[in-house]
Amino acid sequence: MNFSITGTVIEWRGPAPFYFVATPSEVTAEIEAHKSAITYGWGVVPARVTIGDISVTTSLIPKNGSFYIPLKAAVRKPNRIEVGDKVSLTLEL
Repeated sequence: MNFSITGTVIEWRGPAPFYFVATPSEVTAEIEAHKSAITYGWGVVPARVTIGDISVTTSLIPKNGSFYIPLKAAVRKPNRIEVGDKVSLTLEL
């Protein structure tokens, strides 16, 4: 499954800051419909995220009725992405 998503970068603080884009409701519903076939436990879903010319593998995290798409430094820094920025990305499951 492939999705084109545009969303606002949010920060979720733990021991270190982490940056995410939440899936919109229609994408969340689609992932939920297929989650049992693609999750590897605890509702976490493996994925590939592409922003610009950079792709990284990651895992979607279920949170607050959505899935949080982690924006690793490898994709965030070269694209100069900061908290509050609106970004467009491709999500592959």
